[in-house]
Amino acid sequence: MASEYMKNIKHFRILVMGRANAGKTTILQRVCNSTDKPEIFDGKGNKTEDVVVQGTLTRGHHDIKHELVFKSNPGFVFHDSCGFEAGSAQQFDQMKRFVVDHAATTRVNERIHVIWFCIPMTDYHRTVTAAEKKFFNECDTGHVPVIVLLTKVDALYLAAVEELVDGGLTIMEAKERAGEKQGELLEKWLAHIKMELNKCKFPPRDYGTPEEYRLHCFDAKHSKCHE
Repeated sequence: MASEYMKNIKHFRILVMGRANAGKTTILQRVCNSTDKPEIFDGKGNKTEDVVVQGTLTRGHHDIKHELVFKSNPGFVFHDSCGFEAGSAQQFDQMKRFVVDHAATTRVNERIHVIWFCIPMTDYHRTVTAAEKKFFNECDTGHVPVIVLLTKVDALYLAAVEELVDGGLTIMEAKERAGEKQGELLEKWLAHIKMELNKCKFPPRDYGTPEEYRLHCFDAKHSKCHE
């Protein structure tokens, strides 16, 4: 049954969400194995102007209905939602309508198959803000799984070095042990994020890093997104 469903899908559609500067564009380039900017199409398949897609796009220069497609991987279609901290209640409601419409549609190739919600580790002291809680308490995505992705995890390396130095190690010693400490910090903040978001009305289906989902989500027949 699942294999027959997959055969009917021409495009695997992913909505990417999260605050501004969460590294969303970088994630898409990485998983599509590309350094190019994506081509942008309107909801009717017409190519738009060559707009540079950046994580810092502000309200008024962005449309969640636009389709982002990389030439290196045209089988995947992305939609990018602006960071809510740059938006308004109206923008949030527009996002909800988009999710509901594309989750419930009977047209398989217009359906959202997974939502990636990005939380950057550059802001590890404020990993779960009011914006994240609002989404996971108010947005019922139905059968569409929401995966929280921890992005920019390299930012934890400096935090690891600083913590080790504060603990009495020299800079050299701290750098030698920073990799292990970075992993511990990632686990610590991941546990915190899970604890906070699992309290919400509509908690995420899963949590991970972009590296994990490059291996799993982009092999559609064996993807965690289809479990």
